[in-house]
Amino acid sequence: MHNQRFFIEAETYQEKKANQRVCGDACLSRKLKDEDRLITVLSDGLGSGVKANVLATMTTSMALQFTAKNDPLERTAEFIMNTLPIDAKRQISYSTFTIIDINCLGEAKVVEYDNPPLIIYRDGNFYEPSKEVRTLTRPGGRRAKVSYSCLNLKKEDRIIIVSDGITQSAMGTPHFPFGWESDGLKKYIRQTIKQNPEISAHQLARKIVYRASINDKGHLTDDATCHVIYCREPRHLMIATGPPFHENCDSLLAERIKNFDGKKIICGGTTSKIISRELNIPIEVSLNNPDPSLPPVSKMEGINLVTEGILTLGKVSRLLEELTSTEIKGNGPAEQMVRLLLNTDEITLMAGTRINNAHQDPNLPVELEIRRNVIKKIAALLEDKFLKTINIEYL
Repeated sequence: MHNQRFFIEAETYQEKKANQRVCGDACLSRKLKDEDRLITVLSDGLGSGVKANVLATMTTSMALQFTAKNDPLERTAEFIMNTLPIDAKRQISYSTFTIIDINCLGEAKVVEYDNPPLIIYRDGNFYEPSKEVRTLTRPGGRRAKVSYSCLNLKKEDRIIIVSDGITQSAMGTPHFPFGWESDGLKKYIRQTIKQNPEISAHQLARKIVYRASINDKGHLTDDATCHVIYCREPRHLMIATGPPFHENCDSLLAERIKNFDGKKIICGGTTSKIISRELNIPIEVSLNNPDPSLPPVSKMEGINLVTEGILTLGKVSRLLEELTSTEIKGNGPAEQMVRLLLNTDEITLMAGTRINNAHQDPNLPVELEIRRNVIKKIAALLEDKFLKTINIEYL
């Protein structure tokens, strides 16, 4: 998501409680492209394991649906509180939630119930927004306190949301008898950002969860989830795949790539030859190929990655579909492309529409349709699953 001032990067990292099969926390984000809004919900289900995961997932799904329809957060919170039951023995809610709704102007509305307070890191310090605490009466007469706040985000702001598996890590140890708590977490956040001021949202979230695990001596005593929102300058990437429909547009494609301010990928043998010819840059084929299922990558000065076309794009699509995190294993052409895609915010896809006569009968342009469909699928995955901004241009 981006506005006129900055791009908003949002990433989650989580680990399940030791000896559990699934994480009992849930964190979902949705980008509403038409409204340029980003909604994030983090919920901690009561207990751990499958039951906790179901409760947390129900909560995040409901919260996302209501918030996306522009229902007031107060009404959303009240509906969730009235819908989810209370544990009969412990008299506590079956799940917690934190909801953040950020609009195109960088204005954020926040509602919090029973999660550790969100942390806002700004200009080397921690910003405390004013909060309004309201008491809601739940079914059965039990009362619950819900806090509401609004803030205007600034460039380089970071918002950190965690489940209590983070703040309660190390509880009972000599150094942290009451757990790591928010103060310990803040100290670690400050040190980490000071060491690496440009640390990504994913890296920071991962480090926080990893540190909580260390606090628990490698065996988390509760599910641990961290979601980080980072407001910063956007990172740009262009992918050129397929030759332009008209040959006299070859020079236009080459100029677009030459003048693009960001990282560049050329995907396709014919496309790379066109760029090489138009820009007078030689192509050097790599002898090292870690993925025998795909042709090896090539090298061109000024281009970050040069690969084969449709086979590589097909594998990129499969990898994006199967990924459950931003951790990529392997170093083949497709894996290299996925890493570049996930480390980018705004991606321009330059798709040529000339039929490759060497591969296909021009009266049966199946290869062209396959490429178009794969590109559309990749674009949809990047937008919906990884919250990237995508622009497709056909030449």
